Amino acid sequence: MDHLPKATKAALNNRGLDEVECIIPDTVGTSRGKAMPAYKFNPDDTFFLPVSLFYQTVSGGYVDMDIEGQWLEKDVVLRPDMSTATVVPWADDPTIQVICDMSNRDGDPLAIAPRNVLRRVLDLYAQKGWKPIVAPELEFYLTKPHTDANEPIEPPLGRTGRVGLGAQVYSMSAVDEYGPVIDTIYDFAESQGLEIDTVIQEGGPGQIEINLMHGDPLRLADQVFYFKRTIREAALKNGIFATFMAKPMRDYPGSAMHVHQSIVHAETGENIFSNADGSPTDLFYHFIGGTQKHLLDVVPLVAPYVNSYRRITVDGQSAPSNLEWATDNRTTGLRIPVSDPVARRVENRVIGMDCNPYLAIAASLACGYLGMINGIDPRPAAQKEVWETDYPLPAGLGAALARFQAAAEIREVLGEEFCSVYHDIKVAENEEYQREISPWERQHLLLNA
Repeated sequence: MDHLPKATKAALNNRGLDEVECIIPDTVGTSRGKAMPAYKFNPDDTFFLPVSLFYQTVSGGYVDMDIEGQWLEKDVVLRPDMSTATVVPWADDPTIQVICDMSNRDGDPLAIAPRNVLRRVLDLYAQKGWKPIVAPELEFYLTKPHTDANEPIEPPLGRTGRVGLGAQVYSMSAVDEYGPVIDTIYDFAESQGLEIDTVIQEGGPGQIEINLMHGDPLRLADQVFYFKRTIREAALKNGIFATFMAKPMRDYPGSAMHVHQSIVHAETGENIFSNADGSPTDLFYHFIGGTQKHLLDVVPLVAPYVNSYRRITVDGQSAPSNLEWATDNRTTGLRIPVSDPVARRVENRVIGMDCNPYLAIAASLACGYLGMINGIDPRPAAQKEVWETDYPLPAGLGAALARFQAAAEIREVLGEEFCSVYHDIKVAENEEYQREISPWERQHLLLNA
């Protein structure tokens, strides 16, 4: 108990602890791990899982790759990071969950573990005396329980007994429609020590946005990881589903994970994007320039599935298909919010909510890092709405993967071993999808083609 954070101790409220979940985020970003009785858990112990859990697609299939001894399924080492310990508020008995660090048997960090990919990027910043600060925004849909994959996803009934309507963005009444779910999310978050900044209604029926407080990227990625599980459980407790699909319903906006990014001096805490007189620094522009150049190479990390590209559109819906930049312009993929110089930041609006938060934040920061160390100038700022660009995002996962495979510079930053495994998994997922016959094909081609 002495190892637990204060919020976790407070939530347990002197109750005995029954169970401990030792978990890690997998490639998708969901929880994998082991549960055990509390008396079996020691914070100083190590635990083990087979490395092959990182060789699976989102559908659970294993991918045969050019890895020596791949199917030996050797164990990797899990070491509990007790600073991440939180209660599991939906559990019937007092339970905590702890995110574990992963390493090989020789003690080296496991290169293909998403949390270590983010750490690798943060270490590069630390070597320059820089510290990134991020603030994610989480968009998701509440839906009716969905058990038939051939049927469309539908919004849930609200407290009025009616299906919520779209285009009610920022409506407080729309948020109140799902008040019991929001209240449960608040309760679960508070007991876990997770901080919520704001909650708003987004543009789709049953679409909610939760904004998190800004802070350390690793801790914020941990929070997003926890929040996705928390929100799903809160919805289930109220008899509905929560989905983080990028585009769950055809005629409504998709769900993004916008990430606000700034960089401060590690020692002074001063924002390196602003000069003493409040003007933007060269590093600010170079961060944008690096993002424009290199984010095109890592789109599979911020838009990881075939469905992801249904969200990214040229006709708005707050999901720009470009990497242009401008101040206070939501049609650009890179938006500069209006702020005081101390809070000058770059908002990446391209990232989908279906991402693995560790990988998406790592990719976005890696692009900005390369821009700053290589002095990459951005294109001129957009002066109006951006519907067309000479540098569009890839139109689909196949094209994005081809570019990712050839991106030597960014792959070196993220780690070649990780990038190779990730690429092969996404190719396998894309090939699996291409074998499917969709309802649209059956409806329109069966008797007409």
